[in-house]
Amino acid sequence: MMYEPNQFKYKRIILTTLSIRNLTKRYGNLTALENFSLEIDSGEFMVLLGPSGCGKTTVLRCIAGLTDISSGEIYIGNEIVNKLPPKDRDVAMVFQNYSLYPHMNIYDNIAFPLKMRKTDKNQINDRVQEIASLLNINNLLKRRPKEISGGQMQRVALGRALVREPKVFLMDEPLSNLDAKLRTEMRIEIKKLQKKVAITTLYITHDQAEAMSMADNVAIMEAGKMLQLGSPQKVYNEPANQFVGSFIGNPPMNFLKFRVVRDEYMFLKLDNGYPDKNDNKSMVQVPAVLSTIIDRTREENIVLGIRPKDITVLRNNEGFDGLKLKGEVTYIELFGDDSVAELKLGQASLKISNVASRIDDLIIGKEAALGVKYDKISLFTSSGERINH
Repeated sequence: MMYEPNQFKYKRIILTTLSIRNLTKRYGNLTALENFSLEIDSGEFMVLLGPSGCGKTTVLRCIAGLTDISSGEIYIGNEIVNKLPPKDRDVAMVFQNYSLYPHMNIYDNIAFPLKMRKTDKNQINDRVQEIASLLNINNLLKRRPKEISGGQMQRVALGRALVREPKVFLMDEPLSNLDAKLRTEMRIEIKKLQKKVAITTLYITHDQAEAMSMADNVAIMEAGKMLQLGSPQKVYNEPANQFVGSFIGNPPMNFLKFRVVRDEYMFLKLDNGYPDKNDNKSMVQVPAVLSTIIDRTREENIVLGIRPKDITVLRNNEGFDGLKLKGEVTYIELFGDDSVAELKLGQASLKISNVASRIDDLIIGKEAALGVKYDKISLFTSSGERINH
């Protein structure tokens, strides 16, 4: 479904920021959130991304007032809302299970928040029809939730939230119950819808494809803490640590551990876990552009992060200016226009993608030569933190 500029007359665009400052939430001895801070600009589509149990939903529930906070401050606009009840915070929340009233038809489900506020009947009708037109569900208004599809129920849930004209829109994994094709369609629709109504939005998901395709900015969480905040391209190209590098991207970033060997020149020796420290087969000389960066860290071990798409399959005697590696092909997956292969380098493994054009050069059980441009390599300390180039 396409949203044309003249389809919607949503007049109340409120310039509202959302600010979370040092938010901490404890359940007894368990700390769900620890000094969590996040600033969301007016009209911004912010995505909280992280694995299950990292604290994403707790953040949303604290903002909505459904969960009391242990410490910290939450501002909606210039107003601190810590002590306000949920009904007075002017936020709308869309849950993953839709939470529609099964005994009401679609019209009444959308109208319910306005009826609770005792809004004039004519105004309710105008607003419901307007929202239904925006979401292309006018023909569903007389049906009940059990008579419509999952995607249609999601539109109704969005409509019920939008009809209130809230200051802030909170979405708790709203697409997780849909099939893959419908998820793709709905995330496009939600993104277009959010930009049209310009409501400040905080969306949570564990699906990195959703985050990368929808967000203006992504906040990546783990164990109740913020690990990195930035645009989708920033967190993809410059992950703050190995966790972010592995969580963003499909296939995820490869990590190869090297021992730093300092001699007349700097070398990196692939850590294969073998006892023979004098085996120099996996030694690679480090160019000046990287040796200066590595040298100032004084690290004895370095982790190289390499995106699968940035690895080139090299042919015999092919000139290549970059890091060169060799490995044994262990498997190949074909995906039509693309392919993914895995190679074993000692005890380490490496996945490469975008190899369809050179798939004939890869034979399972045989060795293959690989190349990576130096500017496509991310450097991490042995503890997993990014080394800035």
